[in-house]
Amino acid sequence: MNKVILMGRLTRDPDIRYTQGDNSMAVARYTLAVDRRRTNAEGQREADFISCVAFGRQAEFAERYLHQGTKIAATGRIQTGSYTNKDGQKVYTTDVVIEEQEFAESKSASENRSGSSYGGYNGGGYSNSGFGGGGYQNNDRMNNASSAPAGEGFEGFMNIPEGVEDDGLPFN
Repeated sequence: MNKVILMGRLTRDPDIRYTQGDNSMAVARYTLAVDRRRTNAEGQREADFISCVAFGRQAEFAERYLHQGTKIAATGRIQTGSYTNKDGQKVYTTDVVIEEQEFAESKSASENRSGSSYGGYNGGGYSNSGFGGGGYQNNDRMNNASSAPAGEGFEGFMNIPEGVEDDGLPFN
């Protein structure tokens, strides 16, 4: 089984291209900064930068709604490949092919952090046009997004109370 689940923020706006030919299709490439669970020796959280590629309707969704700093949850599969560059050297690639993607924070939460930096890159100045509230899914239903309960500060996830240690949570 080849299944990947990621949650992170886009490091830049998606790069959108279109295939050639009669059946032209959108292709979106972006990188997700995904926080690691533990901190390093200096007490700082590190991130992994995961290359992602989306095709067709998923790419069109990325083009329309995803921007630098947008926090998303995505599922897909790992795909490896290789090509020969212009210097004649073989280059190996690893990408996550996106099958589903959804917003992982509300529009109001994303606007509240505009201008702040996250994970070493500037994630401010974006908007999720046309959506309010959290928990919107794409799942090939671009025009039928339904909302989770919208409320002040609602991000689609329960906040963990102060004093609860990570080791005591059932999903670590």
